Amino acid sequence: MKTIRILDTDLEFVRLVSAHPRPGAPAIVFLHEGLGSISMWRDFPQKVADATGCEAVVYSRYGYGRSTPRRGEPNTPRYMHVQALEVLPALLDALELERPFLLGHSDGGSIALINAGGSLRPLSGIIVMAPHVLVEDVTLKGIRDALELAARSDLLQRLGRHHADAGAVFKAWHQIWLSLAFRSWNIEEYLPSIPCPVMALQGEDDEYGSFDQIDRIARQAKDVDRVKLADCRHSPHKDQTAAVIDAVTGFVTRILDSRE
Repeated sequence: MKTIRILDTDLEFVRLVSAHPRPGAPAIVFLHEGLGSISMWRDFPQKVADATGCEAVVYSRYGYGRSTPRRGEPNTPRYMHVQALEVLPALLDALELERPFLLGHSDGGSIALINAGGSLRPLSGIIVMAPHVLVEDVTLKGIRDALELAARSDLLQRLGRHHADAGAVFKAWHQIWLSLAFRSWNIEEYLPSIPCPVMALQGEDDEYGSFDQIDRIARQAKDVDRVKLADCRHSPHKDQTAAVIDAVTGFVTRILDSRE
């Protein structure tokens, strides 16, 4: 695992070469969820790289995984904006990635949407799984349920296998989402400005969001493929791995073929 210095923090990252590389294909950059990290993706990025012919670039954001641990400060309502409009562009510059695809899960999907709609950087496309564009009641219930689970189980101990400071990760996540200041959080303003194709995937049993999230994306962004997955909770890449890889591969291939 390597680290790279971005805006006064060290971010862990890995670059995974495809077993079947497609000449000239851009990288796919993976953006993890609110409790995620490189290791929590498991082998999904490598499977996507092998299926699409694209290099997979995976990193842990500040405070997550083995990146610089949180310094104790809480998240603000614009924490995803900072990641999307400041940190991610700096990372793409440092790694010299041109016209990448962004593949984001949950918070990572929201970061991908903000970056695509609010940044001038060209992207080949974005794939968002269980993204948030606004705060729903189901989201808050899911987080409260996670808090209760943490109090009566080994959840934090299990998270500790993936983070240098799992307690800080969990606290920063639930505190901002359950705060009154975050209740009006909404990123729909970025959707009409997204110039690249979008694929939005959502599980019908998602405990943190409803189909309304991706329906709003489809109504307001210009070029959107919606994928609604049965028997699927908040992590489509874990609950419906084969279906997600097939969908992502078709999306990426369509875009790359159209350039040839």
